[in-house]
Parts: sequence; structure tokens; C-alpha cells
Amino acid sequence: MIHVFYDDKFNINLGVLNYLHPFDGIKFKKIFNSINSNKNIEIHSSIAPISMDIVNEFTNELVRMLIVEKVPVLRALEVPNIPFINFNYLDRKVLLPMKCGVNATLKAAKLALTGKYCWNLAGGYHHASQHSMEGFCIYNDIGIAYQELMKSGELTPEDNVLIIDTDAHHGNGNARTFIDNDKIKILDVYNESIYPLTHSTRERINFPVPLPSGVKSEQYLFSYQKALNALNADYKIAFIVAGTDVLKSDRLGGMNLTIGDVVRREHLTLSRLKELKLPAVFLGAGGYSKDSANATAASIRELSQV
Repeated sequence: MIHVFYDDKFNINLGVLNYLHPFDGIKFKKIFNSINSNKNIEIHSSIAPISMDIVNEFTNELVRMLIVEKVPVLRALEVPNIPFINFNYLDRKVLLPMKCGVNATLKAAKLALTGKYCWNLAGGYHHASQHSMEGFCIYNDIGIAYQELMKSGELTPEDNVLIIDTDAHHGNGNARTFIDNDKIKILDVYNESIYPLTHSTRERINFPVPLPSGVKSEQYLFSYQKALNALNADYKIAFIVAGTDVLKSDRLGGMNLTIGDVVRREHLTLSRLKELKLPAVFLGAGGYSKDSANATAASIRELSQV
């Protein structure tokens, strides 16, 4: 059984403005429609946005100032400044869906800590940190979830937590968020030739798997399996940043995987986590091609049978 977190509010629909960014903002609805009738998948919905008080507790003073301003948010979303769009519009159409995605990561983590395997269709905002918002990531959902789980006592300072990042882009935000926290271990498999090229955050990765542009399935899956085999069972929970921008059809990731390869990747992940008896939350993360929704839906259907 896979527990999937989805809410219609996840979807980012800007009408004609959707063409300003390759991200398919309504792919979450497509995934939901594809998996909703599966009896081995339990859907959790009615997800409210995370409160700004919680976000502000996580971020530093500079980000708290910038996160409520139109131009810095547009810059982080990698779209040009559009004169006729105001911050309130961005807040309703983009930030609210992302805040719902953050809360879904927290809710999914709480359920996972009871021994379940969960998938948040949103989330995986791995370029954001306490110090910055960038790369279409405004809030670091894993960092905020960790903060709240520590406050509630569901995680303790002694607990080890694992982040597995299979998005095509290096998770610089997660690395920076936890740069001084040795209880957080990060496995990151990424295209070494593309954004972000920050040396300090790449050095923070505990299990680095840098791969060349154009990498194909055999090398990718072999390298990933080798990294998975290096993991042990000494973790309380795992977060998986399961980006689909590794697909050949994705023009931002620079990799050459097929939908079948992505399904195989997620199968390898869950199989290893089950061997280690480690509960987990899969997160939507990046994916900018027409095949992204199909790859995620196919992966969830596969994992529901594992």
C-alpha cells in the first residue's frame, strides 16, 4: 500500500502565462486521475497551506523580507518581471500551491514515521534553504518538516535522517539547509555539468553520485544501485526527492532515461528501503517534460505492488 498526498490546490494554473516556464503546473491533477482508481493506493487530501509563521521560523531575516516581494519571487521562479502581475496574484496562484505542498510533506512524514510508505505529489523543493529561494523552489519542505517534527518530538536530536535525491539537479538547498547537521545524510545522484554548480554544497553530500550529461539508463541505474547498497539501517525516516527531469524528453535535466527507467529507479529505491525497514516519503520534485506526469503515475502504480 502506498499513501499518496494530493490536493487540487497543488496545481499551478497561470493560463497563457504557463508558457513562460516549462514546468507543467497542472501535472499533479493528471497524476491523480491516473492513479485514483488503484485499490492499492490510499489518497490523502484536504491539505491546507503551511502557515507563514512556520515558514518564517525556518527562514532567515533576508528571506523573510524577500519572500513577500514580487520581483525576488519571480526571479526565484525563473520568469521575467511582468508589470501587470502583482504579488497577491503570485501568492494565490503559485505560493499557495507550494505552501500546500510543504504541509503535505509534513503530513506525509508524520504518517511515514508510523511505518508507512508515502508519496507527496508536490514538494521536493530542494533548491530552497533558510538562506535563499531559487530554481523554482520558494520553501524548503524537507527542512520545514524536520523543524516541525523536532518541535513535536516525533524526531529527536539523536535521530538520523536520510535524504535520497534523484532529481537531475544537485540538491543545493537541502545541502545548505543541513550543512552543519551531521544527523542528516544525503545521497545525491545528479548531472554534474548543470545548475547548480556550487562546490560547497556538493562537498556536503555524504553519498555523491555525479554523472555526465547524456547519461543513459545502464550507467545511471548501476551507479545508483551501488550508492543504495552503501546505505545502512541507522535512520528514522527517508525523504526521496524523486524528480522526473532525468527523462530524455526533459530539456533541462540533460539525461537520457525513459519512463521505464524512472519506474525501475523508484522500484530500486523502495526495495532497498524495505530491506532496511526504513519508512519513507517520496516527493514530486522537478520534471519539465510532457512525460513527467506519466512517469510519476507509472512509478506510483509500480510501487503499490511492491
